[in-house]
Amino acid sequence: MAVRIRLTRMGRKKKPFYRIVVANNEAKRDGKFLDIVGTYDPMQKPAAVTIDTEKLNHWIGLGAEPTVTVRSLIKKHGNAPHENA
Repeated sequence: MAVRIRLTRMGRKKKPFYRIVVANNEAKRDGKFLDIVGTYDPMQKPAAVTIDTEKLNHWIGLGAEPTVTVRSLIKKHGNAPHENA
C-alpha cells in the first residue's frame, strides 16, 4: 500500500479550497483518506497555507511521499521536513 500526501478539493464551484491529506495511492482524489495534515486556500491574497508539521513529519517518517504540488507548498510555507521532501 503506497501512501501519498496530496490535495483533496473542497469548496463550491469557482471557489476552490483544498485539504492536504494522507491517502492511499489508489484512493480517489476526493475519496477516503487516512489523516488531514493541513489546508490550502488559493483564493486568498496571498494564498493561505496551514500545515501541521508534527503530523507531516510523522507521515513522511512512515514513508508517505508528497506529490509535486504538495512538495512545493511545503517549501513555500517554510516547513520542509527533515527527510526527503
